Amino acid sequence: MKKRYFAGIVTSLLLTSSILGACSSEEGTTGKSENVENVNKTGMPITKEKIEVDGFGAKFFASQDWNKLMLWDEYSKKSNIEVNWKTVQVEALVEKRNLMLAAGDYPELFFAAAFPKTDLIKYGKQGVFLPLNDYIDEYAPNFKKIMEEYPSVKQGVTMADGNIYGFPAIYDPKFESLQVGTPWIREDWLKKLGLKEPETTDELYTVLKAFKEKDPNGNGKADEIGFGSGYNIAPFIDYLRGSFGLNKQGVMNKNLDFKEGTEEFRFVPATDEYKEILKYLNKLYTEGLINKDVFSTEPQKFAAQASKGIVGVLSDVDPNTLYKLDGYVGIPVLEGPTGERSYNAMTNGLGNLGMFVLTDKAKNPEALVRWIDYLYGDEGTKMFFMGFEGVTYEEDKDGNFKYLPEVTDNPDGKSMDQVISEYLTWPGGYYPGIVKQKYFQGAEAKEASVQNAKKAKPYAIKDEDIIPGLNYTLDENDEVSAIMTDVQTYIDEMTAGFITGKQDFSKWDDYKKTLDKMKVQDYVKIAQGAYDRSKSEK
Repeated sequence: MKKRYFAGIVTSLLLTSSILGACSSEEGTTGKSENVENVNKTGMPITKEKIEVDGFGAKFFASQDWNKLMLWDEYSKKSNIEVNWKTVQVEALVEKRNLMLAAGDYPELFFAAAFPKTDLIKYGKQGVFLPLNDYIDEYAPNFKKIMEEYPSVKQGVTMADGNIYGFPAIYDPKFESLQVGTPWIREDWLKKLGLKEPETTDELYTVLKAFKEKDPNGNGKADEIGFGSGYNIAPFIDYLRGSFGLNKQGVMNKNLDFKEGTEEFRFVPATDEYKEILKYLNKLYTEGLINKDVFSTEPQKFAAQASKGIVGVLSDVDPNTLYKLDGYVGIPVLEGPTGERSYNAMTNGLGNLGMFVLTDKAKNPEALVRWIDYLYGDEGTKMFFMGFEGVTYEEDKDGNFKYLPEVTDNPDGKSMDQVISEYLTWPGGYYPGIVKQKYFQGAEAKEASVQNAKKAKPYAIKDEDIIPGLNYTLDENDEVSAIMTDVQTYIDEMTAGFITGKQDFSKWDDYKKTLDKMKVQDYVKIAQGAYDRSKSEK
């Protein structure tokens, strides 16, 4: 589901392929494989004779066996392509995929592997990841059509050398509740305690304190949690960015925004506004209004806790869908201490660029590009997100799709995600493809999420104000990666330290000096140059 991962994986995504001038004549050029004659150009099956390929995928549910999953079994029958899967849970994905690449022990394809742009450029340049331009042009009509309809997608997936190395996740810009949405608050608790929905950060503090201290669940125990998340502190910070005057250009470059009244970048985690967010969250955390294990818990462990109905505000998607909990509504966008009131955690809908890549070990690249392209067309999108008629969904006479009652109201008490995961892989939010409202029945498509988006939309920044991901030259990218790898680790550690109280705010100036020593200003200068270039090319 988008809300769990989307905000964390859409940094540095939109690139502008033209800003570097003329690219090599070799860009995107790939030879035909020796097995190309086995590939049907259109229709199913994809290959005339059955083939087997090795694939690696990231999964959310440990219980899934992708080699026995209905999705892949049925697609194998349809396509004549059988993928022999090795999988890892998303929590261990980065370490596992990096070890595989370092050892040279990698598969023909990576699915839902969430490679960042830096890896696409790095391994593309090394020849480990195949350039896909020519294959897309000839064997991916669905994806090609999307790039034509949304030019920003083509710009976004095209690396600085002119090549496309990965198929992305795309969130249809027309699907508003995928783009806009606030955390969820227990309306029934508010009513029981005689409180109104908070409209300011101060009022949120008052509400959370009442949730913790006044026993709104009525069980006589002090077991309520004010604000909870199983995805670290990032969802809290993203929700508050607009209330504290940060990221008025969106979060596709999360560490950057403009100095007020200029188009000159500043480094967000070193700003006074970021400090004020941390001080506010420190107040909530040290008074026990945020779950104490927010920095260490895992999503599924937190889900077991949240399912008890003891959390007043949840940073996740619709709790009714995720945890089978009623009584939650979208919390308002908050006015901050200086009067700022805006929803700024916005992107342009282009998600992670490296959700599907082919390696130099792929013996059937044409067939595999056709295989993934199916997931960008209507039939493949329906299969991937809805499953199979009569098993997971039904279609009415008007052509509308909906999950069967066994999925949405499972007699064994399983959540929708748990039931769907017995057949499909999308729960958890890691996938290539395009998410359209017609074929997506997850939490964001539910009426509660639609209403949440409507409530937040008037405060959302405009699409035209969102700065796309910055496009660096290869040398710049290497320098940015070298700087920001350690910097981001330091920021994350210090953010946690300031919020938990392990770091005193009297050390804030020392924190900023350390960032400067780590060459943050060099990063800002490179980013400024990339932004200025993109403007001059328009």
